[in-house]
This record gives sequence, C-alpha cells and structure tokens, in this order.
Amino acid sequence: MLSPFIQIIVQSVGAIVFVVALTRVFGLRSFSKMSGFDFAVTVAIGSVVATTTMSTTTPFWQGALALATLFSVQFIIAQARSRLKGLVDVTDNDPLLIMRDGEILHDNLHRSGMTTGDLIGKLREANALEFSQIRAVVFEPTGDVSVLHGDKMDDRLLDGVRQA
Repeated sequence: MLSPFIQIIVQSVGAIVFVVALTRVFGLRSFSKMSGFDFAVTVAIGSVVATTTMSTTTPFWQGALALATLFSVQFIIAQARSRLKGLVDVTDNDPLLIMRDGEILHDNLHRSGMTTGDLIGKLREANALEFSQIRAVVFEPTGDVSVLHGDKMDDRLLDGVRQA
C-alpha cells in the first residue's frame, strides 16, 4: 500500500497522462468553449481530475472511468450536434446582438447580464476607438464578447445572431 502522499502524486500524474491521452483520441474540441455544453463538460473534467488526484479513497480507475465517460459523451454530443440541427437548439444559447452601428441595444445588454461598464471594457479590449466605428457587438454562446469594428461589415457575420 502506498502512503497517501505518494498515492496523490501517482494519481495526479496518472490523471494528467490519461486526460492528455483522451484529448489525443477525442481531439482538442474536448476543451473548446464552443457551447454551454462544452463548458459544462470541461468543468466536470476538471472536477473529476481534482477529486481523483486529491482523494486517497477514490481509486484511480473510478476517476479514469468518469473521465472516459465525460470525453465520450462530449464526443457523441459534438457529433450529433453537427448532424442534428435541433440538438444545437437544445445545447447552445443563441448569440445576442448588444450593439449595432454605434448604438447600444440596452434591452439586449440587460438580457445578456452585462452592464454598460462591462461593455465599455470589452470595447477597450478590442481596441475600439470610436462608437461610430463599431459595427456590432455580439454576446456569444460561450460567454465571450465579439466586437466587430471598422468602416463596413458583411451582414453575413450576424447570421444566427438574435437581434432582440
């Protein structure tokens, strides 16, 4: 029987090696932020790794099984999402337009849970210099904020974005 200290080290190394191996098998999308579902799986994977590495009472094989299950479910859902449009509607939030042509859409800003200060901060991060140059700001399904600015914009960039 290993000491608890050595067991935690061995399980930590094993968990990381196993996660890397699963990522190689299932692909980098395993840790993407493409949808709320992807985010939830990533958080769950982190939780399983933490439990597996820090617990001397949780056998490594249980953590490995949980990780393999999470990666498999994420892979299956990702494949199904690409084939069944209805599933995308269930797993993803719609992107939301919160600013258009220099004007803040206050109802949508409120719907997103952002404040005007949050929006201004995102505009600064995107190096937006003038409201008049901002074509659109989109609150993405991942929680990211996309700032589109410049002289003109192709409206196809807003396909699928909820306007109101």
